[in-house]
Amino acid sequence: MKDAIGILGGMGPLASQLFYGMIIEKTAASCDQDHVDLMILSHASMPDRTEAIAGSAAEEVCALLSEDCRLLEQAGCKAVAAACNTVHYFLHRIEPSLNIPLISMIREAADAVAARMPGQRIAILSTQGTIQSGLYQHALAERGMQFWVPDPNTQAIVTHVIYDCVKAGFQPDRQTLSTLAESVRTAGCSSALLACTELSVIARDWETDIACVDPMEILAERVIEIAGKKLKSE
Repeated sequence: MKDAIGILGGMGPLASQLFYGMIIEKTAASCDQDHVDLMILSHASMPDRTEAIAGSAAEEVCALLSEDCRLLEQAGCKAVAAACNTVHYFLHRIEPSLNIPLISMIREAADAVAARMPGQRIAILSTQGTIQSGLYQHALAERGMQFWVPDPNTQAIVTHVIYDCVKAGFQPDRQTLSTLAESVRTAGCSSALLACTELSVIARDWETDIACVDPMEILAERVIEIAGKKLKSE
C-alpha cells in the first residue's frame, strides 16, 4: 500500500486502539477514501520500555524497532509514528538509520505546548522511563518552556495509574486522580502534559480543572496532515 503512514503500536494495545480512533475522529471525511491509509504494527510482545531504559534490554528494543520500521518501509509506508511516548527514547536513537521520516510525538507535542502555552509551567506526567530519559525535559527546555517533574510520591501515583490500572484493564478511582491533580496544582502548574499513552486512555474521563495536553492527540493531527488529509477543524 503506497504512501501509507506506518504506526508502531501495541505499547500498550488500548492506547493504540485509542490512537486509531483519534485519527478517524479527527479526519474530515465524507467517505472511506477520505480517510488516512495506515499500517498498524501491533508489537505487544515488545519488552517493557521503562525496564529497558533502566536495565540491559535497550539494544534489544532498538533492534526490534529497527526491524519493525524496515517492515513498514518495505510495505510502502512514507512515514512512521509510534503510539507510545517512552519508546521515543529508542526511536530517536535509531532515527538516523531510517529511510522514511519519524513523526516524533515528543517533538510535535513540545512544539504544540510552546505555541499554545508560552511562559506557563507544565507538569510532565509519564512513566518513570520517560522521566529518566529526559525526553520531554530536553524538548521543552529547548523551546523555552518551564516544567515540573513529579516528586517520588506523585510519580508513584502516576505509575500506579499507568501500570496497575490502565495496562491491567482497570479505571483508576476518583480519589487517586483527585490526589494527582492536587499535586500538580501544589507544584504551581495549571496544566499537565499527559506524556504516557495510558494516560491518554483516561483523559476524557478525568474530571479536573487542570488543563491536560495530550501528545497522542497532537500526533494524530500531524499524521492526518502528513498523510495529506484534512482535519475536521479546518
